[in-house]
Amino acid sequence: MLRWFRRRSRAGDARSDVRRQRASEDLAHLTEFARTRRGVEGFVEPRTTVTETTLLLVAHDGEWTRRRVPSAAKAHEFANKHGIPSYDAQVVGYPQRMRAWNARRAEAEKNRLGPTTPGEKGS
Repeated sequence: MLRWFRRRSRAGDARSDVRRQRASEDLAHLTEFARTRRGVEGFVEPRTTVTETTLLLVAHDGEWTRRRVPSAAKAHEFANKHGIPSYDAQVVGYPQRMRAWNARRAEAEKNRLGPTTPGEKGS
C-alpha cells in the first residue's frame, strides 16, 4: 500500500512539471506578443467553471492572443511590468478593434476557401 502512494506522488510531480512548463511557455508567448506588437492592452478574464484565469492581449490593429495566467493579480502584474494598460474584461468588455480584426480574418478565410457549396458563387 505504501508503494501505491509513492507512485501517485511521483505522478503528481510529473503533472506539476508539465504545468510549470506550460505556464512558462504561456508567459514566453505573452511576452513575445507584447514585445513585437505596438499599442498592446491587456484584458484579464476571470476564472470560470470551464476555463482558468486568462490574459487577453490586444494590439493596436486588433490582433490578439490569450493565455492562462495563475491569477488576475499576476495578469495585472505582468501588464504593469511590460508597460501595458490592463483592464478587467468583465467590467470594460472587449475593444471594437478586436472584433473588426476577427471579422477581417473570417472574411479572408472565407475568400481563401472559395465557395462552400457547389452552386454558391464566391464573393
